[in-house]
Amino acid sequence: MGFSGTFINGIDPKGRLSIPAKLRAVLEESYGDDLLVVTRRKDALVAYPLSEWEKTKARVDAMPNGDAKDLIYRSRISPAVECSFDRQGRVALPASLRAIAKFDKDIVIVAMAGKIELWSQQLFDEQLEVAELQLDTMKAELGNLGF
Repeated sequence: MGFSGTFINGIDPKGRLSIPAKLRAVLEESYGDDLLVVTRRKDALVAYPLSEWEKTKARVDAMPNGDAKDLIYRSRISPAVECSFDRQGRVALPASLRAIAKFDKDIVIVAMAGKIELWSQQLFDEQLEVAELQLDTMKAELGNLGF
């Protein structure tokens, strides 16, 4: 069983974000982890269970040395931080990552199988509009999938 669901939670001035109990339960039951590894992606953050992050990082490490590997390390691997939960189920996100994702007050938490995306409400709404336009061109594929 992987993560699923979309949630909107506030982030406090210290950068602490409450991760829904449902997702914390999946993290422990399905992955045996009690922390998330959070890194950047374009316009958002992405959080992985430690076990999934280690697999992702191993795939990058297996790449041949060169510009592509350096780029991925510089933009995705090096900014990653391990975030443990406090007693209230919150993770503390560093200011550097919050700035990249343009976090303000409301954060959209999108659970996606083996990872969790963290979006500012504004950027999430913008990317959802673009996604809907792209999905309009995929009517046959969506129909075949039952949507």
